[in-house]
Amino acid sequence: MTVGKKKSKQVRWDALKLPAANFLTKVNRFKKLQRAIARLTPSWQACIPLAAIIVLVWGYAAVAQTAPAPTTEEQLASLKVGMDTMWVMVAAMLVFFMNAGFCMLETGFCRQKNAVNVLSKNLIVFALSTIAYWAIGFALMFSDGNGFIGTSGGFFLWNVADNSPATGEAYQGIFDSLNWTGVPLNAKFFFQLVFAGTAATIVSGAVAERVKFIDFLIFSLLLVGIAYPITGHWIWGGGWLAKAGFWDFAGSTVIHSVGGWAALMGAAFLGPRIGKYRDGDTVAMPGHNMSIATLGCLILWLGWFGFNPGSTMAVDPNAIAHIALTTNTAGAFGGVAATVTAWLYLGKPDLSMIINGILAGLVGVTASCAWVNIPNSAIIGTIAGILVVFAVTFFDNLKIDDPVGATSVHLVCGIWGTLAVGLFADGPTTGLYTAGPAAGLLVGGGFGQLWAQLVGIISVGGMTVLLSTIFWAALKALLGIRVSALEEAEGLDIGEHGMEAYTGFVKETTLDNRSETSYGGYGGGSGGKTTKR
Repeated sequence: MTVGKKKSKQVRWDALKLPAANFLTKVNRFKKLQRAIARLTPSWQACIPLAAIIVLVWGYAAVAQTAPAPTTEEQLASLKVGMDTMWVMVAAMLVFFMNAGFCMLETGFCRQKNAVNVLSKNLIVFALSTIAYWAIGFALMFSDGNGFIGTSGGFFLWNVADNSPATGEAYQGIFDSLNWTGVPLNAKFFFQLVFAGTAATIVSGAVAERVKFIDFLIFSLLLVGIAYPITGHWIWGGGWLAKAGFWDFAGSTVIHSVGGWAALMGAAFLGPRIGKYRDGDTVAMPGHNMSIATLGCLILWLGWFGFNPGSTMAVDPNAIAHIALTTNTAGAFGGVAATVTAWLYLGKPDLSMIINGILAGLVGVTASCAWVNIPNSAIIGTIAGILVVFAVTFFDNLKIDDPVGATSVHLVCGIWGTLAVGLFADGPTTGLYTAGPAAGLLVGGGFGQLWAQLVGIISVGGMTVLLSTIFWAALKALLGIRVSALEEAEGLDIGEHGMEAYTGFVKETTLDNRSETSYGGYGGGSGGKTTKR
C-alpha cells in the first residue's frame, strides 16, 4: 500500500512539473522578445501595435466574409428597384414644384388686390390634398374593388397588405392596379398624391377674385377625397373604363378634365366678377403682373417633364426620352399656334395667349405622349394652341367668367388630348409600345379606340359635373360661396385675409372695374369686344 501511494504521488508531481516547465519556457521567450524590442529604434517599436491592429482587423474581415454573398441576379434586381424608386420620387418632386408654377401664373393673371388670396389658396390646397388623399382618396382610387370604386381599404395607409416592390403575379396586396410598377408602396402613393393636388389646384384659378376662402377649402377636400378618386378608379384603378379599352397615359382626362369640369361648375355657380360683362361686351380685366405669370409658365413647363415622363414609374430610357420629346414638342407648337391665332384674331401677339398656348399644348399631349410619334405630337400641340384662343370667346359668350382660363386650358384641351389618343396612337404593333391603345383612326386604325375615348370623356365629365354640382350647391346653401360686393371691390386680400401683397401701392377699389385697354389677354378674360374707357 505504501509503495502504491508513493507511485501515485510521483505521478501527480510529474504532471504538475510539465505545465510549470512550459510556463517558464514561455516567460523566458517573452523576456527575450522584450529585450529584442528594446534594441529596436522608437520608430520600429511604434509599428508593432499598428501591425497587431492590422492583423486583428484582417482576421475579423475574413470572418465577416464567411456570410453568403448575394447573387448577381439579386444585386441587379435590388439596383433596379433603387433606380426606379429614385426616378419616381424625383419626377414626383418636379410635379410638386408645379404648385409654385400655378401659384405664380394665377397670381400674375389676377388683379393686385387679390394677390394674397390667390397665393393662399394655391399654397394651402396641396396641404389639404395631402390630408384628403392620404385619409381616403388613395384607397378609394387604387384599392381592389368593383368597376366603380375601390373597396378593399387602405385608408391612412394603415396596416396595408402589400409586398411592393413585387410586381405581376408575385405581388400580394390590395393595390393590384399598381402591381405593374416595381417601387415601394410609399413611392406609389407620393407620385399619385402630387397628381391629385394638381387637379385641385386647377379649380383655384377659375373661381378666383370672388369665392369665399372657406368654401374653396371645403370643396378641395371633397374633390380630392371623393370625386377625383371615383373617376380615377375607373381608369387607373382597374375600373370599368380601363376594361372598356379607355387609355390616358398621364392624365388629360383623369387630372386635367376633372379639374376643368370642377372649375367650370364653380365659375358657373359663382357668377361673373362685378363689371366683367357690360351691355353685351366683355370687359377685359388684365392681370397685374405678367412677369410672374411668365415665370409660372416656365415652372409648369419644367414640371411637365416629371408629369409625363415620370408616369412610366420605371427607368425605361427609351420611353422617358421619347415622352420628354413629345411633351416638349407639343408645348412648343401650342405656344406658337396660340401666338399666331391671337395675332390674327385679336390683332396683337398677346403674352397671356403665348403662355397659355404652351400650357394648352402640354395638356393636349398628356394623354397620348407615350403612344404617338413626334410629328403627331406637333399636330396635337398645334390644334390645342388654336383651340385655347377660341375657347376663351366661347366661355365669355356663355357669361362664364374664368379669370385665368382654367376651363379653356385644362377642360377643352384635356378633352382634345383624350380624343387625340383615338386619332394618333401608333398601335402596339409599331414597336413604339407593347401595351397600350389600339392604332388611332388617322394612322390606319378604325373607330374602336376613338369610340372608347369618347365614352370615357362623356362618363367622366358627367360624373364630375354631378358631384361638383352637389358640392357647390350644398356649400352655397349652407355657407354662401361668394364674398360681398364691397369685399370684392376692396379686394379679397383685405376682406378675407386682412393684409395686402403690396403694402403702400395704389390699387383699384371701384365697383366699376373697366379696362383701359381695347383688347385683352387670356388671363384677363378676353375674347369679346372691349370698350375703351
